[in-house]
Amino acid sequence: MSEPQQQWTETIESNHSLFDLKLKEVWRYKDLVYMFVKRDFVAEFKQTILGPLWFFINPIFTTLVYVIVFGNIAGLSTDGAPKVLFYLAGVTLWNYFSNCLTKTSSVFKDNASIFGKVYFPRLVMPLTIVLSNLMKFGVQFALFISFLIYYMIKGEVQPNIWILATPFIIILMAAFALGTGMIFSALTTKYRDLQMLLGFGISLFMYATPVIYPLSSLSGIWKTIALYNPLTGIFECFKYGWLGVGDFSVTILLISTLIIFVILAIGTLIFNKVEKGFMDTV
Repeated sequence: MSEPQQQWTETIESNHSLFDLKLKEVWRYKDLVYMFVKRDFVAEFKQTILGPLWFFINPIFTTLVYVIVFGNIAGLSTDGAPKVLFYLAGVTLWNYFSNCLTKTSSVFKDNASIFGKVYFPRLVMPLTIVLSNLMKFGVQFALFISFLIYYMIKGEVQPNIWILATPFIIILMAAFALGTGMIFSALTTKYRDLQMLLGFGISLFMYATPVIYPLSSLSGIWKTIALYNPLTGIFECFKYGWLGVGDFSVTILLISTLIIFVILAIGTLIFNKVEKGFMDTV
């Protein structure tokens, strides 16, 4: 005689919806975001001799290398802008984007020990990365402004009204790094190889972005492809506003904006789905 089938009186299951981003809950944990940002800032240069001076050393030496290699040896155009200022503008933006993307892409792996012990909205960690890197960007941007003032006094550059778009393009750049990083963070919980592939891909992606060359130096199919790079509109708008050079148009920026917010939406949804069970695979 078969045993009677058990009937469960209570069923415990997640009511976590794919589209439930818990943004209000993230806001309630704003103090935790502040604590993580402070932790990242302090830990970055703990037990270093020069400390925060590395914020300045990195972009200065990178810019000098670009001036020598790409400006003097390769002879790439800077659209008439001073070479130091042109490359420093590109380096400042690129450092922020690449750092945000790299660290966001490994957020599950890097914070698995914390995620396994306490609960808080997982979206807090990617937001923390974006904000902590924003502080570093602010320091390097101040360095860029100091060089800009010098060349303005010499009469070699003339910023225009498009400098007012700077906060918007920084938000765009952060959104693109955040969205792309969350996609990779979800994938790398199962496929660790993608983390190494991403590091290689970021290096190549820089050469597909007008960091060391202006968009005006491209033509034909290469220029068409570059226009659909979400970072193209950001870099061209920044250089056009602050340096007064570049092949910039509102259309380019609108294309970048559309692509970036689509990627951010996809990345957020994927991140929201994977966070429920990533501890089983990390």
